[in-house]
Amino acid sequence: MIYEVRTYTLKPGGVPQFEKNFGEALPHREKYSKLGAFWHTDIGPLNQVIHVWPYENLGEREEIRAEAAKDPNWPPKSDGLILNMESEIFTPAEFMRPLGGDQALGNIYEMRIYTYQPGTMGEVLKRWAAAIPHREEYSPLAVGMSSELGGLNKWMHVWPYKDLEDRNKIRAEASANPNWPPPTREFLVRQENKICVPASFSPMH
Repeated sequence: MIYEVRTYTLKPGGVPQFEKNFGEALPHREKYSKLGAFWHTDIGPLNQVIHVWPYENLGEREEIRAEAAKDPNWPPKSDGLILNMESEIFTPAEFMRPLGGDQALGNIYEMRIYTYQPGTMGEVLKRWAAAIPHREEYSPLAVGMSSELGGLNKWMHVWPYKDLEDRNKIRAEASANPNWPPPTREFLVRQENKICVPASFSPMH
């Protein structure tokens, strides 16, 4: 299984119209494969939408995208709102639950993206695997996957919360656990985070 994460930066104020257009066109796209998740950013880099598509492999991705491109109702109308588009392929960690289906996990999602030193991801994943059960005593992991194509050496983990107050409470509780966070700081190069809000049509909401 692989996940394509597509991040679009839109013109300021463009998110509502883009989501409306996307939601209207989505049933036509889902004739070929299902959407995994769709969010827009609320804190962090603004005016971004992020959509995640699951595929069995790169071959299936190419086949499905070629089929969908023939559909007159896809892609959705952009109305000139898109300023930049990025696409990255991620591989899920063994401990990540598959995306798909209706997953009502939270009203907001914190997407944290860590870049690690080249050649360290194997050890990083091993340490995360050992620590995740302790962190999930407080709230579930929605997404945990490492980059395969695009920006390399990235580890993306996404956490759902009811609201920002719930986030602060859970993070404080988890940080008091001696088994969290995993000891990977020695490999860290960069850390980013985004607070995201799921679209009404997102399977993960």
